[in-house]
Amino acid sequence: MTIASGVVVFVLCWWICFFAVLPIGVRGQFEDGAHTPGTEEGAPVRPMIWKKALWASIGAAVLTAIAAVVVPLLLAE
Repeated sequence: MTIASGVVVFVLCWWICFFAVLPIGVRGQFEDGAHTPGTEEGAPVRPMIWKKALWASIGAAVLTAIAAVVVPLLLAE
């Protein structure tokens, strides 16, 4: 796997992981009772974007490492 293809695989894995972890642990304003005027009641109180971006980065790194090992094995046959 070249560096360019590794970067592409990492970016794709990062976005997939990010969208997978995005809804985890989110509480809406209607659930928490802290409705801010002018916002949607379903908007998250604490979205924790940086924490989820970190988990997406860790997941993408693991998936990219797996792809870096598996792809050359499949192409060698």
